[in-house]
Amino acid sequence: MKVAVVGGGSTYTPELVEGLCDHADRLPVDELVLLDPDAERLEIVGGLCARMLEQRGYAGTLMTTDRRDEALEGASFVVVQLRVGGQTARLCDETLPPRYGCLGQETTGPGGLAKALRTVPVVLDLAAETARRGAPGAWLVDFTNPVGIVTQALLDEGHRAVGLCNVGITIQRRVGHYLDVEPDRVELEHVGLNHLTWARSATVDGVDRLPELLERFGPEVELESGVDLGLLRMLGVWPSYYLHYYYRRDAELAEQLAEGYRPRAAVVRDLEATLLARYRDPTLVTKPKELSYRGGAYYSLAAVRLMASLSAGTGDVQIVDVRNEGALPGLPDDAVVEVPCTVDRDGAHPLAQRVLAPEMAGLVEHAKAYERLAVTAAVHGRRDDVVRALVANPLVGQYPQAQRMADALLEANRHHLPRFFPEPA
Repeated sequence: MKVAVVGGGSTYTPELVEGLCDHADRLPVDELVLLDPDAERLEIVGGLCARMLEQRGYAGTLMTTDRRDEALEGASFVVVQLRVGGQTARLCDETLPPRYGCLGQETTGPGGLAKALRTVPVVLDLAAETARRGAPGAWLVDFTNPVGIVTQALLDEGHRAVGLCNVGITIQRRVGHYLDVEPDRVELEHVGLNHLTWARSATVDGVDRLPELLERFGPEVELESGVDLGLLRMLGVWPSYYLHYYYRRDAELAEQLAEGYRPRAAVVRDLEATLLARYRDPTLVTKPKELSYRGGAYYSLAAVRLMASLSAGTGDVQIVDVRNEGALPGLPDDAVVEVPCTVDRDGAHPLAQRVLAPEMAGLVEHAKAYERLAVTAAVHGRRDDVVRALVANPLVGQYPQAQRMADALLEANRHHLPRFFPEPA
């Protein structure tokens, strides 16, 4: 079995390599390929990964390359974790929108749209080449944000793909921590769209323990989710961390506009420099503790479990991004949602869920309309579609603001948007 990692020079990659080693019995990988156009990062990250694999007694082969055809040839799984434009583009996503009265964030609001415009065409090209070069039945596992929009684009074009986020598995682990039970005993009713989800129940041995958890550990969940305790208890849910951008939008924007505010992109840029310096150490043969500050907790566990289940057809339940197919009432069957699914060789099959409460359903339907428009804009490269998407975005909505924001985003990302700015013939 061959696994290709697109964006293999990412500082996340050692996390994935550790996961592959930890679960080699479930997912025996004969060949691991790291693909990245950045030769320096690929050398540094690839060097650490090689030492980690040697330390763990890996019997397969590791290859690093900047050639896409070489990486994808014969691959059974293609893990997509790329970032078009790097942290520089992310910094723009986070700092440009506040100048226009919009919240700045890399996966939601205008910043998330900018990232989708840069990312969707690149991932679609990768998917098309995987279909040509990959092993029969090859899977794309997309961890690239905005996952919901990217997965929607992939599935709309008929590609064999599953979207993956670490929010669900992280909440499961945190519930297990607070209740002092093994995390895998916790069954989450995790529903919504990527980065717009709520855990409506947390069942342990047939009993929903979420009400107890919110009563006993409400302040801790408030701190972790960023959502006010009163709202948590009123809704009776553990929301995705990203919901606080919706529930506290004005407060978040005010914080971003305050003097001395430091965007997350700047923090991550410095952290990545520290990590890469650590990765250079020829004596380092394990994932360094600093990687835990990068974000993406339990990413490797979620990714390896998903690939293992797709390969072995185990039929276990995992939280992933797939077509709705009737799972969430009120949404079209072809809308990509994030829900518990049974996973086998044929893919991830969503499990039927309860009707969303009105306060959830309204936001989900609103955001899904925006996501569909974002896909259209990214695929066709038309400014008017960008404006439509911003008007439909729950964090924008106003037409004059959308007009100005569209022009600013397109200009700032011009060199990453060939579908909007094609080269002269």
